[in-house]
Amino acid sequence: MTNVGALDRTLRFILGAVLVAAVFVPPVADMVAPWGAWKYALTAGGLVMLGTAAFRFCPAYTLLGIRTCPLAKS
Repeated sequence: MTNVGALDRTLRFILGAVLVAAVFVPPVADMVAPWGAWKYALTAGGLVMLGTAAFRFCPAYTLLGIRTCPLAKS
């Protein structure tokens, strides 16, 4: 069962990669370092976005009844 479409999947992957990399890339990491525990929240959010992009399934979409991929024709 998939509920994440191609455009949504691409945007999730890009944003997730940026959020995860923000903690590790030196120029950006220096800006994020004073945020304390929020940098871990950014990383966790990025990992969730990467996971939902990889599996093409978003539990929140299921709860809200949202589907961004086309229905399968049978």
